[in-house]
Parts: sequence; structure tokens; C-alpha cells
Amino acid sequence: MPQSSVGLSQATEDYLKAIYGLAGDQERAVQTTDLAGALAISPASVSGMLRRLSKDGLLSHLPYRGVRLTATGRRLALRVVRRHRILECYLTNRLGYDWNAVHAEAERLEHAVSDELVERMALVLGDPPYDPHGAPIPTRDGEIAVPSLIPLAEVPIGTLAELRMVDDKDAERLRYLTSLGLEVGTRFEVVDRQPFDGPVTIGLPGRPPVALGLALARTLGCRIHEPEPRSPPEDSLPAGA
Repeated sequence: MPQSSVGLSQATEDYLKAIYGLAGDQERAVQTTDLAGALAISPASVSGMLRRLSKDGLLSHLPYRGVRLTATGRRLALRVVRRHRILECYLTNRLGYDWNAVHAEAERLEHAVSDELVERMALVLGDPPYDPHGAPIPTRDGEIAVPSLIPLAEVPIGTLAELRMVDDKDAERLRYLTSLGLEVGTRFEVVDRQPFDGPVTIGLPGRPPVALGLALARTLGCRIHEPEPRSPPEDSLPAGA
């Protein structure tokens, strides 16, 4: 079985990263069928690998609930996640890759590069806290600060918001967002939401309103922005002000 540059097999790294991604911020237990779907591997093959990882102390089985990473497994998973997201940053910031192309490239490179090379990349980049898609980058010590975001589908009408995170796995979706003028850091106003799972319409500066399907709106992590306070008219200022 091929080994990564840091001694773990590529399969082990893929499993740990996939379990971490499926578990979410709350570190939920992950079902074998969900993991099989994420890795495009048969459930029988996944079960055998999970037994091996459990024997190695990298995950624990929860009866009738699934598996959960141990502290060691989570630390190793975050190391792979850091490698992947630093690579994405380097590919976009230094090599000119579009954000829709870097995920697949980083998937291929993350098993080949050493942690030393990744840390040199991070140093050159100024140790970025987020990858090009807004996902937080774990620190060298294995810590990760997950931002508190709200899906676009839940942002109230009339609210100013900023796009902060998108899923990096669907290149076609990222190309579509680019065509609309949407990228991480773009600010907009939610101007309409149709009932019965209808689209969400947003207003972008200098562009016509854009209607986004509800399924897409649910995948876009946003941060609410308070409107900037307006200065009172001069004639309303008290004398001597």
C-alpha cells in the first residue's frame, strides 16, 4: 500500500480526512455507508479498513451509531487537512490556479509533499487562516477555529451579508459562482426569497439581482453585516458641534 510522505498510508490519510469531514464541527459519529459513499468504496471494504484503524487506535466504534476519531486520529486528520488547504492557497496565490481547479490538484499532492515543505509554503504565504474557499486552516499544533456562519438560505430578506465559505469539491459550482461575481469576501444584500423551496435573490454591487436555487443557497456560508451608521445631516447637529 503506497505510503504518504509522513509515514501513513494514503488510504489511512484519506479515511481519516473523510471521517473528519463527515463528522462536522460537533464531531458526530460517522456511519459506514456514509463513509463508503464519500470515498466511493464498497461498504464491505470500508468495514475492513475501519477495523484496522480501530486496532491502530485511530478511531473508536460506537455500537449502532458508527465510528468517531480518537484524539490521535483527529490530530492526524487535521494534519492532512492543513496540508491540503495550504496547498490550495499556494496553488491559487503563487501559481495562479483558479479556485475551481485547486481541490483536485491538492488531492493529488497532499500525499506526496512533506510537512516541512508545507510549512515553508505557509511561511511564504504569511500563514493564512483560511483556504481559497473560506475553510479554516488548522494550525501547526492541530487546532482549528471554525467560524460561526449562517447558510445563505437562512439569511433574512433585507440583510447585508458576506460570502465566507463554499464547498471546494464541485468545480462546476465554483465556476458558476465565479460567473455570477460571487467569491469569498463578496458582500451582497438578500432582496427576496420565494416560498415553497423557491430561489433566494441577492443584490450585488454593479450587477443585476441574481436568483440562486435553494439547494445552492444552503451550501453557501455567510456572515451577517450590520449596516454602516449614517452620519446625521449637518442641520441636525447641535450648535457648537
